[in-house]
Amino acid sequence: MLRGRPRRGREALAAAGDDPGGEVDPLDPAQERRVRAVLALGGVPQADLPDGVQQVRLRLLERAASGREAPRDVSAWAAVVASNLAMDWHRAKRRQERIGERLAALRQPAAHPSGEDSSVLSVAVAQGLDELPDAQRQVVVLRFYADLPVRSIAEQLGVPEGTVKSRLHTAVRALRARLHEDEVV
Repeated sequence: MLRGRPRRGREALAAAGDDPGGEVDPLDPAQERRVRAVLALGGVPQADLPDGVQQVRLRLLERAASGREAPRDVSAWAAVVASNLAMDWHRAKRRQERIGERLAALRQPAAHPSGEDSSVLSVAVAQGLDELPDAQRQVVVLRFYADLPVRSIAEQLGVPEGTVKSRLHTAVRALRARLHEDEVV
């Protein structure tokens, strides 16, 4: 687990643990948990999370193998890559919906245990996130679930900080309205 300042670049790759095959794992356990959380909160199904984590690892290893410098903050970079993968997953899902494939059954509301307010709230927030435009969902997940500061999100996405703030404001307002509309809060 990372302690103190986040490890950066090649230092993070060098500090990562070895697997039995002698290869370096570019993500430490804390970074892997963060990647899983970002993917899950981005709407990627539980069954696809291991593949998503592997994609993040692969992209980090490809970056190192190509001779490019490792990211300054591996943890932030991995969270943004995971967020982008979640967006890609949503795009693929929409393409499948447009051609009328099997997703009709997945779009039905999930059952939740009665009497558990936190479960109801979690389901409502997840549905609200799913309805947000990709760019808004991405900044909400990176800011509130991956706990990245606005500046880091802006740098990683290549957009101005004001754009990140605007997207956050619009998304939070939409989520709040959705929760009030559904009488969850």
